[in-house]
Amino acid sequence: MTGPVQILRASIFNTPQNPFDFSDALVAIEDGGLAVAEGCIAACDDYSRVSRQFPDAAVRDLRGSYLLPGFVDTHVHYPQVRILGGLGYSVLDWLQGLTLPEEAKLADTKYANQISGEFLQQLKSHGTTTALVFGAHFESAMTCFFEAGGQSGLRIISGLVLSDRGLTPALQQTPEAAYEQSKSLIRRFHRKGRLAYAVTPRFALSASEPMLQVCEALRREDASLHFTTHVNENPREVEEVARLFPWAADYLAVYERYHLAGRRSIFAHNIHTCDSQLHRLSVHGAAIAHCPCSNAALGSGIFPMKHHLDARVRFALGSDVGGGTGFGMMKEALQAYLLQRVAPQAMTLTAAQMLYLTTRAGAEALDMDAEIGDFTPGKAADLVVLQAPQKSPLAGVLAAKVDPARALAAIFTLAGSECIREVQVGGEVIYDIAAN
Repeated sequence: MTGPVQILRASIFNTPQNPFDFSDALVAIEDGGLAVAEGCIAACDDYSRVSRQFPDAAVRDLRGSYLLPGFVDTHVHYPQVRILGGLGYSVLDWLQGLTLPEEAKLADTKYANQISGEFLQQLKSHGTTTALVFGAHFESAMTCFFEAGGQSGLRIISGLVLSDRGLTPALQQTPEAAYEQSKSLIRRFHRKGRLAYAVTPRFALSASEPMLQVCEALRREDASLHFTTHVNENPREVEEVARLFPWAADYLAVYERYHLAGRRSIFAHNIHTCDSQLHRLSVHGAAIAHCPCSNAALGSGIFPMKHHLDARVRFALGSDVGGGTGFGMMKEALQAYLLQRVAPQAMTLTAAQMLYLTTRAGAEALDMDAEIGDFTPGKAADLVVLQAPQKSPLAGVLAAKVDPARALAAIFTLAGSECIREVQVGGEVIYDIAAN
């Protein structure tokens, strides 16, 4: 790195290793120095050592603040911003009553532009720097979204949602149209700047075998594409998939027939799973987007985290807006903690594990951990500057000079978007609370 170096001086937390495997994975530096050059991490250590390493660097004194890696949301729906707070539904009722009518509105390009802006701003203001985004059913709406996403500074992976049955007719397309529209969007936006494309059938319930063949063809033609969909979220959904695909041994087998489970595949939810599916997910190297707020709000169930860990199935967190309760990834980590305390196979998540699930685990799930997810030198400088507002409960806890793990636990318990002071992606400030 030959460009100018800037050192951010603050307390630092990150997890360069998996804390489910390593008890010392949490790196906590009380008076830390994060050196950034050419958009990448140049060093992360005690401030005294970093300042000696780069004696001519400009220093931003952020003491009293905390630096965390940028949050990674592995499952969030762009068209659903305005249906947040729809409580009292189960998944399929919620789709029919709230979701599908709202998503049909995105046929209007003006409305799609408006929703794109609202959605991307909410990601930024909650500290999310990378998101795997479930898109819209309309090519025009996806064009709006990708164009806005490219200007946002965020790392956005998304794609046209594909369905040809079981939904409102306005949200269906033929397999032939799905293929042509997907190819057009891929040519225009995949790997352009910080954008990438994900092949996205809504779920097997609304995708016929010819539509799944389209998904297979798109992935076969370009192995760099991501893939995302839903699996095993709700018992009624699982039963209906078994009826529609009588040849399939289980829900996952539907996707497997079309070679859709692999290293760059993320399946949302996977609550009502079994040992066979977990074993196969592990073999495929596929990952799960665990959405604890949505799982509770829609009454879907409690994620069997211990089973996933035992089977060596990778998972990270998703906000699942709008089935979830908001964009806050710290809130998702807290909800994961709460639900695992009362799960049939109960676990007590550590603060390090909560941080990992919001950051590096998401990078790993997206096959981006060589680029983002922690503060290892050489990775992109994607970061959140977090500061507790004066006189807030969090400020009181942190003022007591508690040990690092306790401080991090308090941050995940008490911090909200009001604590996100600044967000950087690749060393570029994309959100500053003072300017918003």
